[in-house]
Amino acid sequence: MASWFKRKKTVKAEDISKVEIKSIDYPAKIILAWAKAIEGNEQFRLWLKENGYAELVMATHAIYLRDEARDWLNNNGYPHLMAMIHAAEGNVSAQNWLVRNGFEILYHIAMAVEDEQDSFVWLRTHTTQDIFILAQTIKKVKDNIEENHNDVHSFRKDI
Repeated sequence: MASWFKRKKTVKAEDISKVEIKSIDYPAKIILAWAKAIEGNEQFRLWLKENGYAELVMATHAIYLRDEARDWLNNNGYPHLMAMIHAAEGNVSAQNWLVRNGFEILYHIAMAVEDEQDSFVWLRTHTTQDIFILAQTIKKVKDNIEENHNDVHSFRKDI
């Protein structure tokens, strides 16, 4: 398988190009463990952390809007994961960056999170079920965060 994988904070393209982009090819069981961690399962999050998948733990925190995790991803070789998260939050520059740099799967995950049905179809057709489940999980979490931000009674509940 090819490598794949708000706040209006933007990352400059020249800053991304200064960092070596690390591979994010994972077996299905790691993707599914990541999806469980994103859902809030602390046992899976801890397992990922203890087994050398710090980038997935940080990406999980970044999905939940933690700035320090977002910075960590950009500074430690995972700007493509951060671009996917930004793209999933509607950042058009991040969406374009993913396409321009050949991260087609990450682009479609982000667009599926943005509720683009064509991207869900693309993921179903061109990827494995674990990737599709990951996209659905991120979408559910991001939708909950958005709902909480729009509900005055739930202010900052996602943090």
